[in-house]
Amino acid sequence: MRSFSLVLSLSPMTVRKGNRLGISIQEHMAINVCPGPIRPIRQISAYFPRLSPTSSFSEPLSPNQLTAPAPLSPGSAGQGGGAVGGGGEGGGGASRCLLLPGAAGGGGSLSAMSSMDTSIEIDSCDSDDNTSLGTLEFDLLYEKANSSLHCTVLRAKGLKPMDFNGLADPYVKLHLLPGACKANKLKTKVVRNTLNPVWNETLSYCGITEEDMYRKTLRVSVCDEDKLTHNEFIGESRVALRRVKPDQTKHFNICLEHPPPLASPTAMSTALRGISCYLREWETEQQRSLEERGRLLLCLQYLPPNGDSELKGEAKERARGGLCVGVKRCAHLAAMDVNGFSDPYVKTYLKPDVQKKSKHKTAVIKKTLNPEFNEEFFYEISFTELASKTLEVTVWDYDLGKSNDFIGGVSFGCHSQGDALQHWIDCLKNKGTKVERWHTLTNELPGSTLQE
Repeated sequence: MRSFSLVLSLSPMTVRKGNRLGISIQEHMAINVCPGPIRPIRQISAYFPRLSPTSSFSEPLSPNQLTAPAPLSPGSAGQGGGAVGGGGEGGGGASRCLLLPGAAGGGGSLSAMSSMDTSIEIDSCDSDDNTSLGTLEFDLLYEKANSSLHCTVLRAKGLKPMDFNGLADPYVKLHLLPGACKANKLKTKVVRNTLNPVWNETLSYCGITEEDMYRKTLRVSVCDEDKLTHNEFIGESRVALRRVKPDQTKHFNICLEHPPPLASPTAMSTALRGISCYLREWETEQQRSLEERGRLLLCLQYLPPNGDSELKGEAKERARGGLCVGVKRCAHLAAMDVNGFSDPYVKTYLKPDVQKKSKHKTAVIKKTLNPEFNEEFFYEISFTELASKTLEVTVWDYDLGKSNDFIGGVSFGCHSQGDALQHWIDCLKNKGTKVERWHTLTNELPGSTLQE
């Protein structure tokens, strides 16, 4: 009776009615719940080494072998029991044969389990998560003197095929994090029909301060261009800029990775999710008010009076002494138009300006977030009067038929703070010397109405 009850307890796992099902219940459940493509039955069975009835066979059992065993005579039962367990009742021998199928093949269950462990390790390399996306090779160089970051994209190897022909049309994109936007996106050329592209192309960021190098991260992503549909993402890598030392080229040869997963909203309660969203919006707003307004490269020079009376024109005007303001360029400006760009220009004022004659304006550069102006303006003023003045520099977006949009600005004077104050003091101390520095544009200026 004991052997009979054991057969009944195992029969739901191994016995099937009819000849249409040739897999165990464990394999059937694995097929239904396993995500991704269905693997061969032998590989799915490897995930159930202790319960799979086919663990020690090189081929799956046929439907005839999975049916219930024929009734055994007492003589044959004794022989079967002796073959398995060295004797015993017929029912007991049959039940042990179902539990230890490896004994019939002479291999044993221990060797079967060790062989299946090896197959699991090999098959795990074929999963989508561990599929190689390729490698990317590039150099980074930060020039402290002119506050510029250069990324030389060299080559990529073994990229993941993205097109029907088994190849790809790869290109590389760069973003600065946090605050990724069109203003700080750089892109290489596209190399057609290859999985091992060579670019040898240098992409440069201007206006990168030492503070940016300490707290920002460079995201390098490889994408596949599709003319008829949207471009496809291949892989990316993120490099903390603090790893790059000033004026020293650092070489990188890295493996591309999938983008980091976002935090699951189900892992937080409703209250925590609300607080997280509020803090995220607040942080985004703070970054937008300070960072996304852009950077301005400005050159200040005070020219002392020159007693040469033979000069004419502009040279004679500058010989009387004054302040020379050079508007060089802007970088990473905020996008003010619907096309994701701006039409920027720069205005300068020397305040207080009772007669409103100190206004100077550069030309408008169309559809760009990184304009180059290279224009100079001169204010004829004595050194003592300049000490009580404030230089206001603002950047605007030109709009036809309506009021222009304010992008950002910076003010220089004795009441300024931070880099602007230091720049102003260095200009007044070093007469006749050009002092050039980058400045962060802010959305508000003290004492300014910000009207066009």
